[in-house]
Amino acid sequence: MSEQVLPFYLVCDESWSMEGPDGVDAINGCLPDLHREIGSNPVVADKTRFCIISFNHEAQVLLPLADLSELTTMPAMSANGGTEYGTVFNLLRSTIEQDVARLKQDGHQVLRPAVFFLSDGQPNDSADWHVAYQRVIDPSWSARPNILAFAFNEADEGIIKQIATVRAFSYNGTLKPAQALQEFAQSLIRSIVRSGTSGGADGGMTLAMPDTVPGFTTIPADVV
Repeated sequence: MSEQVLPFYLVCDESWSMEGPDGVDAINGCLPDLHREIGSNPVVADKTRFCIISFNHEAQVLLPLADLSELTTMPAMSANGGTEYGTVFNLLRSTIEQDVARLKQDGHQVLRPAVFFLSDGQPNDSADWHVAYQRVIDPSWSARPNILAFAFNEADEGIIKQIATVRAFSYNGTLKPAQALQEFAQSLIRSIVRSGTSGGADGGMTLAMPDTVPGFTTIPADVV
């Protein structure tokens, strides 16, 4: 029987407004903890994979999808540039396609990926990013990810709610920004650990998503 694997993607804004200790420095400070907690747990590391995609006016795969137990260090983000969502959603779509194909080629059963999306601003390409985003959530694409979206600082709650397919959160000021980002990172760690150690009688793995995150308020879903 093929081994189930659940890919996680951290998609993080590194535009100029994320500069400093209350931005990417806080995220960078949390990445070694994530590496240690996931990479040192053989059960979780074996069943999950982790990727970092950063973006400003461009997007890049900062950490290609990896088994964290096989890494010795984590990359670091550096803030600069503007904020464009279209470029990162295009990259996210193509990256997931390539990753899923490679995992299947290696004999794995791939579960629907999970994306933790964090932005602290409004997209400069506000009229264009929706096209790229729709390709990511296309119902006909079997690998479309489950997306949790986080609005930080000046991010537009309405836009963040549009991006989330599972749950959206907004920074509420009850914690200092750096502390809130640490809680964001801890929620990602907990989600990976709980997902990697889940499983029913049939051995199937389930995705564990946070209901609440300290420092953030859950954005209510629209009534339909």
